[in-house]
Amino acid sequence: MKKMFIPAMLAALLILAAACSGKGDASEANGKGSVHPVAVETAAVFQGEMIEEIPITGGLSPKFETDVKSEVSGLVREVYVSEWVKVGKGTPLARIDDRDYQALLKKADASLQSARAALLQARVSGSRAERELERMNRLKQAGLVTQQTLDDAGTACDGARAAEDAALAQIRYAQEELSLAKTRRAKCLITAPMDGTVSLRSVNPGDLVAESGLGTPLFHIVDTRTLNMTVSVPSTESAALAIGQPIEFITDALPARTFCGKVMFINPVVSEADRAVKITAEVSDPLLKPGMFVRGRIVTAKRAGVLQVPKTALSGWDVKTRRARVFVAESDKARRCEVLTGTVQGDLVEIVAGLSPGQAVITRGGFNVREGSLITVKNQGRK
Repeated sequence: MKKMFIPAMLAALLILAAACSGKGDASEANGKGSVHPVAVETAAVFQGEMIEEIPITGGLSPKFETDVKSEVSGLVREVYVSEWVKVGKGTPLARIDDRDYQALLKKADASLQSARAALLQARVSGSRAERELERMNRLKQAGLVTQQTLDDAGTACDGARAAEDAALAQIRYAQEELSLAKTRRAKCLITAPMDGTVSLRSVNPGDLVAESGLGTPLFHIVDTRTLNMTVSVPSTESAALAIGQPIEFITDALPARTFCGKVMFINPVVSEADRAVKITAEVSDPLLKPGMFVRGRIVTAKRAGVLQVPKTALSGWDVKTRRARVFVAESDKARRCEVLTGTVQGDLVEIVAGLSPGQAVITRGGFNVREGSLITVKNQGRK
């Protein structure tokens, strides 16, 4: 009895297993035939301001700076300033031994006095010669002197006038020599030619300095109130440049601050080395220092009412031809649209043609979407 019961149970188990197996196959078949919507995120096509810009990198340098050299040679007697000191125009910086120039000044003054004395003597001689000529004229009219005597008196008078003119010329020459001597003596005091800060001092008392054409700079003065920012822009972007365009930039030394300036000069010549145009902008901020590296943008234009979408909405984007594809969410389906792009601003792209304001474009999940695919929008925002 037991032997017959065991085979019967085994047979029942096999039948049950076969039934379960058949039910699973049917379920899998049904699953393959079903279509599940794709979860996506969208953003609305919107109209807003579009800023056209040119990215730039460059450095800062003083707008005004100068090397101070000595215009006379000599021994440095005193130095009045040190490095990092602010100075104004005309502030004494150093003094050169002026004893030699003082001696030249005295010599020039003596020459002037001598010339003035010679002029007085020439005028006395000229007055005497004129009186003698008048006396000879009267005697000639009376027939008491010959014509030769009268002519000799006239010649003597002309000579006296010439001597007076020569004395006047000598005075002018002596005055110029005296003025030059005073100027050279005054140049022994070296002063600041501009307002600024002494960034370099390379002279000490006792140093022997040469004239400006031969010597090295004694001081370097910089004016950091206004700085020049020099950058290079590719020649392909040069048509969009104009004087006065605003510049926004940052520097690694002050990462939390955004600074502003404006284009002041545009080099009319394109560099043959890198095919770029050099731009100079003026910036004024006490926090900025010469030598800082900066990066930013030149704002070339601002346009309002520009259709824009996030970059993530584009697929198959050909930057050169400015053509791309987007998927638009319409009800519960995706529709593919061909679009023409324009200016890029950060994470946003201008849409020139192919879309209308308010349309919802798929920004995430689009890689699983095809034309006509069922979709489920998980969230929807403006950007």
